[in-house]
Amino acid sequence: MQTNTSMNKKTGRSFENAFASKFAKSMFLSVSAIVILSFIATRMFTHVDLNLYGYMVGTIVFIGGFFYRFIAWGERPPTKIFIKQGLKLLKRKSTPKTAVNHLAIYDFIKNRGLYRWVQHILIGWGCVLACLVTFPLVFGWMYFTMDDNGHYTIVLMGINLMTVKADGIIAWLSYNALNIAAIMVTAGVCMALHRRLKNMQARAEQKFIYDFLPLYLLLFISITGLLLTVQNVFLHGWMQPQMSLIHQFSVIVTLIYLPFGKLAHIPFRPVSVFARNYREHFAEHEEKKCKVCGDHFVSVEQSNDVIQVLGVNAIEFNMEDGFNLAELCLPCRRKYRISRFSGFATHQVKVKEANQNAKG
Repeated sequence: MQTNTSMNKKTGRSFENAFASKFAKSMFLSVSAIVILSFIATRMFTHVDLNLYGYMVGTIVFIGGFFYRFIAWGERPPTKIFIKQGLKLLKRKSTPKTAVNHLAIYDFIKNRGLYRWVQHILIGWGCVLACLVTFPLVFGWMYFTMDDNGHYTIVLMGINLMTVKADGIIAWLSYNALNIAAIMVTAGVCMALHRRLKNMQARAEQKFIYDFLPLYLLLFISITGLLLTVQNVFLHGWMQPQMSLIHQFSVIVTLIYLPFGKLAHIPFRPVSVFARNYREHFAEHEEKKCKVCGDHFVSVEQSNDVIQVLGVNAIEFNMEDGFNLAELCLPCRRKYRISRFSGFATHQVKVKEANQNAKG
């Protein structure tokens, strides 16, 4: 029994040592999985659309960038803690509800206003719909074959899924799924741009490269995609090859840029469920009281984890008053910092900030 266990450990180490880093291993496994799935889905590569080759290259580069960014972020001590705890807590009864609130209906954004919620719903679900259509087509996981009787056969993972009329509602939705996604993204992006240009606070906080460029890229992709349909339906294909290249180039550039800019929060979003479970689970056990005002603000576990992480990074916030700064709630923490400069014990003043319970 011990021999088998030691052999398994050696095999696991040998596999780990075969790669230069976690990034290399993740990239190898991901690309291998894509190739295997494409081999099965395209019936041994007999149904490959070479017109989508550029999108395939851009997607693979995106996957590499995503793993590089995610692994670098995941190796940080704070991230390690809540990912590790979050994985253990996935079996919580509240996990499905949390996943729906954070990943489907964006309930947490409603506190910031209905306008911003609608904006995020349009952009978020428009992008998800576009990905659900584009990636299966790019890698050959889904394609269509045309019969002589005016019917399409939808093929999914190499299996004939269903046959639909060429002029039926299912076929129409299939043809126009990307157009619907483009309209949703265009509307959401226009709402976001309007808010950021008109709202003075938003204008003061925004930067062109980080905040506006991602929106312009999404808008450009959506408009060029819609123009392809306009050219095909109303202009009999005039200038469609040129517009197709422009659209493909814009998608590839955005895919390459996505892991390194603000849009990276889209593929990172599922991890928010881990963080939520982590906070809620330990808050149910015991909450931490602020050392100054006595209000409960986080769980004891989270407060201890923060102190531990700061210690790992050789950052100590042990104050002369006998407590760690992480043991204060946010309002008292801000007041305490002011007291260190002013010499007046502002953190002991029993007056709450005007915006302490503000939403958003």
